[in-house]
Amino acid sequence: MMDDTTTAGSSLVTVESRAEFDRLVADDPLVLAAFVTPGCGICASMEPVFGVVARAGPGPVAVVDASEVPELARAFDVRKAPTLVVIRDGTEVERLDEGFYGADRLVEAMAAHT
Repeated sequence: MMDDTTTAGSSLVTVESRAEFDRLVADDPLVLAAFVTPGCGICASMEPVFGVVARAGPGPVAVVDASEVPELARAFDVRKAPTLVVIRDGTEVERLDEGFYGADRLVEAMAAHT
């Protein structure tokens, strides 16, 4: 079941299945998919950032535990955590996978594809 926290038109969603993810991407033209894993220190430090991005960004943030939804992680060729993927109209348009990113950088990445 998706945990959806809606704030000012955008949301932070915990995605627990490929079907939930597919529905989200079908409903929203611009999504930031945040692939994380348990025990990842950088992932944990980015949790509050995802909330800020969900409130300030032009689309929802979908947090995906790559170990819980491995078929989705494989579909996006996730090789490390965190991997952040900007998806526009169902297609990957930008990937950020070099460590910690602040909210400003993530909002900027999303806004570049609006």
